[in-house]
Amino acid sequence: MLKGAKAAGQFHHAAVTEGHQADTTEPPCQTNPLGNYLWEDVPDASKWADCVHCGLCLEACPTYQETGEEQNSPRGRVYLIKSVAEGKISVDEAFADPVFSCLDCRACETACPANVQVGGLIEEARGQINQAMPASGVTGTFKKTVLNKFFPHQKRMNKLGGLMRFYQKSGLQKVVRKTGALNVMPDHLKDMEATLPEAGKPVLGRYPEVVPAEGEPKGRVAILTGCIMDEMFNDVNEATIHVLTHNGFEVGLPSDQGCCGALHIHAGERDTGKQLAKRNIEAFKDYDKILVNAAGCGCALQEYDELFRNNPEMLPLAKEFSDKIEDITKFLYDHDFKRPQSEVNTTVTYHDACHLAHGQGVRSEPRQILNDIPGVATVDLPDADRCCGSAGIYNLTHPEMAGKLLDRKMADVPDNIDMISMGNPGCMLQIAMGVQKYGRSEQVVHTVQLLDWAYEKDKQKAHEYEL
Repeated sequence: MLKGAKAAGQFHHAAVTEGHQADTTEPPCQTNPLGNYLWEDVPDASKWADCVHCGLCLEACPTYQETGEEQNSPRGRVYLIKSVAEGKISVDEAFADPVFSCLDCRACETACPANVQVGGLIEEARGQINQAMPASGVTGTFKKTVLNKFFPHQKRMNKLGGLMRFYQKSGLQKVVRKTGALNVMPDHLKDMEATLPEAGKPVLGRYPEVVPAEGEPKGRVAILTGCIMDEMFNDVNEATIHVLTHNGFEVGLPSDQGCCGALHIHAGERDTGKQLAKRNIEAFKDYDKILVNAAGCGCALQEYDELFRNNPEMLPLAKEFSDKIEDITKFLYDHDFKRPQSEVNTTVTYHDACHLAHGQGVRSEPRQILNDIPGVATVDLPDADRCCGSAGIYNLTHPEMAGKLLDRKMADVPDNIDMISMGNPGCMLQIAMGVQKYGRSEQVVHTVQLLDWAYEKDKQKAHEYEL
């Protein structure tokens, strides 16, 4: 394979086809086959049509920066995906490795002057790989059990969350750690266990389906509570509800909502992703605005129309749904959120979650919210929009690369700060691991939590004044 030092003009077909053989087998029956893509949802040719292999994406790609390998660059991956469609190479292990080694962070899309939708191509190609070469081993077991047996079922997720609360609060966690029982686990899983947030009870089912606004209502919105978010970061969901109601919005929590399907779509499990999408489209049909506090979920929800692009019946519904989705920080900023009066004396740096900055184009709004909280001093984080290595389940499936990216992220974190703020639960878990790994002391927080804390101080002061 060609290395990254090769100039853009030296990009050759051989650079991405070495070791591949054209597939001469008879394809299974399928509507609209494309080259050696043999199943539904073939990669969309219009997505690669504008790619001229200029190479401007290379230095934006974290995996290319780490490896210098053409096949691990956006340009190389696009060429591979196109080559399968042209029948030049097969859907095999040599094709699957670079496609699944991609973080799907969308940084290349920000850098691309032609707006090539690499993320969508990667997800569609993974769907083909998933059909042709079902995952085995640890990854296969994770997909079959966690992704397909737990995430789509809210009651099962609640039971899993209940077990985690029992593990943490019963003393069992202390015993397990003290006896060294965790030593049988791989290092990256031990690190994850060590930084698990304290699990609380989900807001879905605990709060009413409609939470009234404080004072005169300004509007009506719904929030996606999520699966991982509501089990492991229910305090972020609570902060989101508090902030919205304090700003005069009635908050809907439809009880029949569920997992957004982002992890499934990223993993090539498109059928499960579609099932979950249909459920959410129905659950939120009575709302005109749906707010999300998890960047990865928000990006996936905004792309439901892409998921159903070959389904004429679902496509209009998906498009209508996707148009309703907005990140919580952008919504607050655009609706002139109440500026808190009380100080939260802390120094904060802000990390751009990939699917918020690159996927949704939300960058300035969360920073402006932080700057509008009295007492908060912000310090710039170099390469703030460079992936931390979480990337859905990437830190489980590719722990070595994820670890390198986390090391670089932590090296960029400024000294003498108190908090690292962000807008995605996966990033929060990953960066918390980095804080522990390097013996740092920063608190990892969601941006909305800081705003909520300031509002709480305002309320306490108002209550004291009344007394």
